[in-house]
Amino acid sequence: MNGRGLGIIWLTFGIALLLTILPLPEWARPLRPQWVTLVLLYWCLALPHRISVGTGFVLGLLLDVLTGTLLGQHALTLSLVSYITVQLHARIRVFPLWQQALVVLVLLTMEQILAFWVMAIVGLRPPGLEYWAIPLIGALLWPWAFVTLRNVRRHFKVT
Repeated sequence: MNGRGLGIIWLTFGIALLLTILPLPEWARPLRPQWVTLVLLYWCLALPHRISVGTGFVLGLLLDVLTGTLLGQHALTLSLVSYITVQLHARIRVFPLWQQALVVLVLLTMEQILAFWVMAIVGLRPPGLEYWAIPLIGALLWPWAFVTLRNVRRHFKVT
């Protein structure tokens, strides 16, 4: 992969990180989509030989630092999600977008369950019901995210 292609990939991750810390109204904060995970899932599906567990781990550490969560919490969840995605990428890629969205729903829910588990272990207060709506929001956004990132990949010829 050339440096330009890698730069485009990391630019999309940077945008996802910015969307994660973007100020939102109080009512919308609990419903913030898992932007970093969505972008990571796309690149793991599109370029599984380049973007995988190591990238998920690094992004997770960055996300932990940016959001002030327990160091390693997102690193664990994103590493696991990227591992499963890379292992199943050949199957998931042939699904139509609506079926991919269902797979994304399962992966995002798994990420939320792992994060919930970590929060319970360290004794944090359990989140409300809106916490469980976040994977559904991500799955609904998946077709848009997929098409947008695919267009970026094709426009900049990222291989």
